[in-house]
Amino acid sequence: MKKMTKIALLTASMFLGSSVTQMALAAEKPVKIAILMYGMKAEFVQLMEKSAKEHPAVKSGDAVITVYDGRYDALVQNNQAETAIQTQTDAIIINPMDFEANIDVVTMANEANIPVIVTNARLNTDKMTAEVVSDDVLGGYMEAKAVLEKMNCEGNVVILEGPKGGSGEIQRGEGNEKAIAECGPDKIKILERKTANWSRAEALPLMENWLQKHQGKIDGVIAQNDEMALGAIEAIKAAGLNVKDFSIAGVDGVSDAIRAVKEGEMVSILQDANGQMQGSIDIALKAVLGENYEPQSEIWKQYAEQLQWNEGKDKTYSIPWTVVTSENADQLLKSRN
Repeated sequence: MKKMTKIALLTASMFLGSSVTQMALAAEKPVKIAILMYGMKAEFVQLMEKSAKEHPAVKSGDAVITVYDGRYDALVQNNQAETAIQTQTDAIIINPMDFEANIDVVTMANEANIPVIVTNARLNTDKMTAEVVSDDVLGGYMEAKAVLEKMNCEGNVVILEGPKGGSGEIQRGEGNEKAIAECGPDKIKILERKTANWSRAEALPLMENWLQKHQGKIDGVIAQNDEMALGAIEAIKAAGLNVKDFSIAGVDGVSDAIRAVKEGEMVSILQDANGQMQGSIDIALKAVLGENYEPQSEIWKQYAEQLQWNEGKDKTYSIPWTVVTSENADQLLKSRN
């Protein structure tokens, strides 16, 4: 009996030792994070990718990221999520193209017991691990308010919208409408509104057509991102008109928009790509590594008064907006070098 007990204890000890060793080895392995971006052409998304690579855990090798280019197609993103799951990623971060269609990514990740963090844009579900975003209704309101204040709440505007069906287009549109409504009935007329798909190249001919169609009647341009605002500015200049005769605003704080703010050509509401992406990586690492993980990004100190870590357990983390001004423009540009 004693002999059997010794054998059993020895076996248990060997098993326990093996388990501990395996756990230690697992802890030493870098955390694999798949980052699904809706598309990689725009500067803002490129800033997010740059921020991901500069996260302390990525730089130290404690986390390894794989960035996927969704090519502005929700189905492509869903397929990329399948690939990430099949290759045994530890966590997924998605910047979704479509408010509804990309819910499939959350569903698939949940079925595979993989934490999924939604960043930048939103999904129409609460089944994700968390979302690290900015309040797009507020952003749309702030940019429209800036346009309308310069117009003294009277005149005609055109609206350049984001891709139809995306949360940015939906929610910034709500913010645009709220600001317009505050001017009072019949004060602001929307001459045109159409998507330019976040693209400077698509906004340029669209604005050219509107300038021809509504000669001398457009007072303001509400562009739901900076790239489209910059396309509108190019069209105005190409038409031989003075940009400063128009009231123009966009969202994101991309580099060319910051320069345009310095020139007095537009207003830009900066969306913090670094805050959204590095915050998402910290939340992903917390979800994978557990209670002992402490956030490594500096964003939690940067926004200490507005953004609390709360042990990484919150469902929504809202990164604050910053209005780009002539006073902060140079510092914002310098931070990207």
